[in-house]
Amino acid sequence: MLLNTEQSIVIVVDVQARLLPGVHENEKLVKNCSWLVKLAHLLKVPVLGSEQYPQGLGHTEENLRNLVGAENIVGKTHFSCIDAPEFAQRFHALKRRQVVICGMESQACVLQSALRLLEEGLSVHVAADAISARDTRDTEIALKRMEQAGVTLVTREMVGFEWIRRSDAEAFKAFSKEFLR
Repeated sequence: MLLNTEQSIVIVVDVQARLLPGVHENEKLVKNCSWLVKLAHLLKVPVLGSEQYPQGLGHTEENLRNLVGAENIVGKTHFSCIDAPEFAQRFHALKRRQVVICGMESQACVLQSALRLLEEGLSVHVAADAISARDTRDTEIALKRMEQAGVTLVTREMVGFEWIRRSDAEAFKAFSKEFLR
């Protein structure tokens, strides 16, 4: 099944500045998550973010936080964002059936969020080039586990091409100019 802008939502999981220094290719992670959020904004796809225990671990990386919008980021203590009551309430209010996930850490909050959303009967897509962890092996095994469970693995560009669908679409010109460099 192809992704559709009318049914999709992007979830940015726990890309917190204080944790980033220990995460593999952290600059690339922030860049790729930001890319997805900008594309979602271009195509009017809603974006929600989560922060794991922000009182102790701090907030989302500043530029990404500004892109998502601080008002769209929910603090949580559950590893799965959908198990956090405030996040779940906001998520369900949007009535979206396709979820695109990016963020960190692959083996914990990304994995548990993806599996729990799958359990809720949603179509879950993880942007494999926009997730990371401290150890690359954790990301590798998390991707395998998610795929075996029924999560669809995608890349950022796959998401963009599926959302836009046609080279003569109005948004394709902006997509090809601003996002395919």
